[in-house]
Amino acid sequence: MNVRTYLPRLTSVALAGASLLAVSAAEAKEITVWCWDPNFNVAIMKEAGARYTKSHPDITFNIVDFAKADVEQKLQTGLSSGTADALPDIVLIEDYGAQKYLQSFPGAFAPLSGSVDYSGFAPYKVELMTLDGQVYGMPFDSGVTGLYYRKDYLEQAGFKPEDMQGITWDRFIEIGQQVEAKTGKKMMGLDPTDAGLVRIIMQSAGQWYFDKDGKPNITGNAALKASLETINKIMAANIYKPAAGWSDWVGTFTSGDVASVITGVWITGTVKAQPDQSGKWGVAPIPALSIDGATHASNLGGSSWYVLESSAEKAEAIDFLNAVYAKDVDFYQTILTDRGAVGSLLAARGGAAYGEADAFFGGEKVWQNFSDWLAKVPSVNYGVFTNEADTAVTAQLPALTQGTPVDEVLKAIDAEVSAQIQ
Repeated sequence: MNVRTYLPRLTSVALAGASLLAVSAAEAKEITVWCWDPNFNVAIMKEAGARYTKSHPDITFNIVDFAKADVEQKLQTGLSSGTADALPDIVLIEDYGAQKYLQSFPGAFAPLSGSVDYSGFAPYKVELMTLDGQVYGMPFDSGVTGLYYRKDYLEQAGFKPEDMQGITWDRFIEIGQQVEAKTGKKMMGLDPTDAGLVRIIMQSAGQWYFDKDGKPNITGNAALKASLETINKIMAANIYKPAAGWSDWVGTFTSGDVASVITGVWITGTVKAQPDQSGKWGVAPIPALSIDGATHASNLGGSSWYVLESSAEKAEAIDFLNAVYAKDVDFYQTILTDRGAVGSLLAARGGAAYGEADAFFGGEKVWQNFSDWLAKVPSVNYGVFTNEADTAVTAQLPALTQGTPVDEVLKAIDAEVSAQIQ
């Protein structure tokens, strides 16, 4: 081949390459995601995006980190205005607020029922994002709860790890009294202005502030009544160290002042952040109420991903979530190892990371335990007004501890909730 015949061919190839680049650029699409917490949700979504772009190089991700309150305010403002231009393609919504958005803004979120196999997820997560037979979200992290306890303190009081398995709340209080008598340590920290423990206990018995139809379920709610009675017993037995706010509550156990913590799995990283306490902690199922429907499994917190119906990249956004969050078991091993995130895809439980023994917890397979409990969390309807109900509960807790009968406290809570939702 001489130079004259080669040059035109070279030019032709170059032009063809330029044309392909132009087509590729035209087809490139960006998925914008709103979420909060750079060390958790943001970092995990970046990992998910990186996995997807390996097989979809035409897709890029713009993951925007806001404070949680800012995400909620911007989403509320955008949906209320009816102008979708400023909204993202995917947004993270806390599970407690899911029904509020779905019911308040019908048609704003894309149903994923036809695209996602929801049978592979923890049932309670699917239930909370379902409205009128359609499922709208992609289940993400769980707030499955556990009883973290100091094995060294319990041993000093004469208890073994097996003594913490499958106990009732009454037994938990009895153990707490003996722990304090033998070690001088309170059994737990408790913030009386936070209704988190009420929610944990109530959901463990399959009830919530609202019934399956989203109507207030207060005065006739046996699980809520038993939850309040349990809180009252804990306070009356004086087995708790009072806490004012999140940091103060965390300090009750990081300081070594209390013998146990009952909350969501997301606290594991905070517990393990105290290297001098390595080997001293164990984890057991939470105590159960002594009423019908009571279990040792519950939830506190957790969030899920939602695709905006108005998204120009709706199909791509749905495919991305389905490919990674609904199918990629290895992804869940990575975010568990790197971020301590327990996802709600049940198949992830078979991964290597979930089966690893944790030296901090004395070799216990902590993640495997939490993933087993995850499948047992009772499904409830969080309704539209969980935050308002929480406010009503915390407003009445002082009256409860001052001797007001529980039935009267329930009536006061019911009246306040009814006034809030009118």
